[in-house]
Amino acid sequence: MTTTQRQQVTVDVHMILQRDDHILLCLRQGTGYADGLYCLPSGHLDPGETVIDCAIREAHEETGVVINPAHLRPATVVHHLSPEGRPRVGFFFVADTWDGEVVNAEPNKCAKIEWVPVDILPDNTVPYTTAGVELYRTGTGIGVHGWPGQVPTDS
Repeated sequence: MTTTQRQQVTVDVHMILQRDDHILLCLRQGTGYADGLYCLPSGHLDPGETVIDCAIREAHEETGVVINPAHLRPATVVHHLSPEGRPRVGFFFVADTWDGEVVNAEPNKCAKIEWVPVDILPDNTVPYTTAGVELYRTGTGIGVHGWPGQVPTDS
């Protein structure tokens, strides 16, 4: 009997905080990954944590807001292949209601936060982020990004 190696993936969770037609982006700095590029408040799933708990935690850690799980909606899912060839699955959630004021709660990892039009992301946005936001904007529930031979979902 032949045993097939199963694909192992890193799980990322991305939080789209939306205010009218703008979303919140964070300018990365001092992290060693994508520094100088914008991304959504996001992070990795911790052991024993649900994707919902992770979205709420990351939003709070990075922006200071508290999101009630009832105000969290699924936006899209992206099966991403990093430029280094490592597969990831990104769960993107959206909230347009939260408690507290949005602040840069991690200035050691984020140079600034900025509200940008959801349909005009800065050129220096992480491509994986751009792909997820575009899928969300078009109402596409799931997509791929970075895989050889795929039709690009980002600009």
